[in-house]
Amino acid sequence: MPSGLVALLDDISVIAKAASASIDDVAVAAGRAGTKTAGVVIDDAAVTPSYVTGLSPARELPIIWRITKGSLKNKLVFLLPAALLLSEFLPQAIVGLLLLGGSFLAYEGAEKVMEKLGFGKHGETLEDEITDPVAFENERVGGAIRTDFILSAEIMAIALAEVATESLVMRGAVLAMVAVAVTVAVYGAVGLIVKLDDIGLHLTEKASKAAQSFGRFLLHFVPKLLVTLSVVGTVAMLWVGGHIVVDSLHKLGWDGLYGPIHAAEHAVHEMAGGVLGWLTATTLSAIVGLILGAIIAFVLHKVLGVGEGEEH
Repeated sequence: MPSGLVALLDDISVIAKAASASIDDVAVAAGRAGTKTAGVVIDDAAVTPSYVTGLSPARELPIIWRITKGSLKNKLVFLLPAALLLSEFLPQAIVGLLLLGGSFLAYEGAEKVMEKLGFGKHGETLEDEITDPVAFENERVGGAIRTDFILSAEIMAIALAEVATESLVMRGAVLAMVAVAVTVAVYGAVGLIVKLDDIGLHLTEKASKAAQSFGRFLLHFVPKLLVTLSVVGTVAMLWVGGHIVVDSLHKLGWDGLYGPIHAAEHAVHEMAGGVLGWLTATTLSAIVGLILGAIIAFVLHKVLGVGEGEEH
């Protein structure tokens, strides 16, 4: 009996060590994949605060929480199973889906630019009087979750590419870990950003002069930060959308955009360093996104009449 118990404990020890090694492998692979998605994560964080701008401060965190749940649902319920199925049975379809997603992002970013330049509005904007706060909030949340879906798809696709040679179980574990970690990081940061003004107001009521001074600084800083993030979010959509389209077309065998952009990036990199080289490629990708998005918006609104004639 003791020998049987010892053998059983020994077997359990071996299994535990194997499980521990598997967890370590998943963590390492997730970390590698997460590093590759850093750029898209930053874009996601920049886009989201604009969706609570102009709404009641009491509704900010509930709205962020609704978007967070929608983001997790996007990644874990829809994108993770789809990514695993496609990677297993139809890997060539992933590029086509990314191409569509990039085009959608470019369209969303270009439409925002066109609205700012006075080329018409499609749907309610911050300048409109909010006649139905509940409907407007639902529209904002829905728009945020749709945009998140595209950004999440890019994140999951990048992560999947990093572990393409791993087993199906490993791929699933890594994608799930990346999905949860990215969502918590992005929307945790967004929640902090949108509540900075409340923190500032709270600090101004403290007895400490230093706390009051920092509180006043936050109250003046946060509105400018939100405006800046709104601009960054629009640029990010154009950049990421253009980059996805250019890279997807390259993977499909057409280098009409990829070749010149990367040649320019390489030339600037050689002359002025890696940062300016990256900035060159980013700027050119954003221009591609703006042009493509403007074409899509023109076709949708002026040719097909989608969104025209709405009341504001």
